[in-house]
Amino acid sequence: MEKENAKKIVFSGIQPTGSFTLGNYIGAVRNWPLLQYEYNCIYSVVDQHALTVRQEPATLRKRTYEALAMILASGVDPEKSMVFVQSHNPVHSQLSWILACNTQFGELSRMTQFKDKSAKHPDNVNGGLFTYPILMAADILAYNAHGIPVGSDQKQHVELARNIAQRFNANYGETFVLPEPFIPAVGAKIMSLQEPTKKMSKSDENINSFILLSDDKDTIMRKFKRAVTDSDGVVKYDTENKPGVSNLMGIYKVFTGKSFEEIEKEFDGVGYGVLKEAVGTSVIEALAPVQSEYTRILSDRTYLDSVMKNGAEKAQRYSQRILDKVYRKVGFVQLKNK
Repeated sequence: MEKENAKKIVFSGIQPTGSFTLGNYIGAVRNWPLLQYEYNCIYSVVDQHALTVRQEPATLRKRTYEALAMILASGVDPEKSMVFVQSHNPVHSQLSWILACNTQFGELSRMTQFKDKSAKHPDNVNGGLFTYPILMAADILAYNAHGIPVGSDQKQHVELARNIAQRFNANYGETFVLPEPFIPAVGAKIMSLQEPTKKMSKSDENINSFILLSDDKDTIMRKFKRAVTDSDGVVKYDTENKPGVSNLMGIYKVFTGKSFEEIEKEFDGVGYGVLKEAVGTSVIEALAPVQSEYTRILSDRTYLDSVMKNGAEKAQRYSQRILDKVYRKVGFVQLKNK
């Protein structure tokens, strides 16, 4: 990676909190292998972020392996991209403290995800939940990443990372690259199949509201057939007045490459049942090779351990240089034999 200086750097992370949803796949994971030919890509299983919600240790370890296997199954090549587990690189936590001292309390107070998660987990509104956007900024700035492929709901966190970088640069001199979010034009935010005004989330109590990448084809089709639409029976893209139909059309567009105009013509006069079945079929066909490869990779623990080890070594070697520079800038005394 160090040799390919002409390429810009892209960083993205995903939490190991259970099987990825279709929203995770469309909004982020699906794009990752496509980016690795044009950019220097860094992909991380961000297990430290998962701790903002109470985790069962054995389950977290299991899901960390599963998340890594899914990243690789999606087409990410650890020889082309840097792939690692966040907690295996201590630079993230070390840089996070420096950045915390350059972040304003008011900035963190305005983070919408803190408000949302606090409401969902009122018995565990912990400090990490409040400050995790700073750790996210450290994830990005530790590699001086230029672009962050995220869903639209995460754009606010990338903007915070950019603000922190600007403030540090102003106070200590040019240090960090200012990151930009990459947000796909369609499919950036896949909505719940049961409440299409809400984002698709695996934490939803209604299991019919989300598609998991681990769902079999019968389950996927059943969930799409139960998707909430409306009563007028017209297939038309209108997110304000027809959110359920528009969500289905957005998913279909991603996997078929058809325009909304083409989709409207295809399902003109045939009703929602045909649309739902077509969307379900397109998702099943797209996920089948990913699911097969995931099963194969997950069964090879030796391979996954080697990817983790090699990725951690690359990540720490690369990010340590940036951390050393930051430490010098803020005035820390560094050991002479380092």
